[in-house]
Amino acid sequence: MEESLMGLVARNDGWRIPDALWEQVEPLLPPRKKHRFGGHRPRVPDRNAMDAILFVLRTGCQWQALDATGICNHSSAHRRFTEWVEAGVFSKLWENGLLKYDLLKGINWRWLSMDGAMTKAPLGGEKNRCKPNRQSKERHQTQHAHRRQRYSTIRPGGWRPEA
Repeated sequence: MEESLMGLVARNDGWRIPDALWEQVEPLLPPRKKHRFGGHRPRVPDRNAMDAILFVLRTGCQWQALDATGICNHSSAHRRFTEWVEAGVFSKLWENGLLKYDLLKGINWRWLSMDGAMTKAPLGGEKNRCKPNRQSKERHQTQHAHRRQRYSTIRPGGWRPEA
């Protein structure tokens, strides 16, 4: 019987990376860096970190939600994600997947196209739009209708409410 933790099964719950895929992913991972001070807490296993990363990518949950799953700590998973993105692990994994699919099913490369556009959002508003109401260092600004102009009581000739 599998042990449940916070609503998720601790092992073989369908969210973990299969052994066959892990065997293909593991060689793509960069070698572990030595800690600069020597002794430190043991590093989270790479497979657990990959399980956590894939969980976030599949579910769309926030990184902090990983702590409740028991898969991996969110900070460890995010740190490993950024390390692996910088090392090109996911790009290489994507490339290997495309090549394998091309061998199995075939990709019609002549049919594929890529398109993109960088334009202004249609409802994005004008560039010189009104600024929100906030305090400013400028003087003699137009006052709001529900406010009256305020003068210092120290200033000579300043307005004072009648008592």
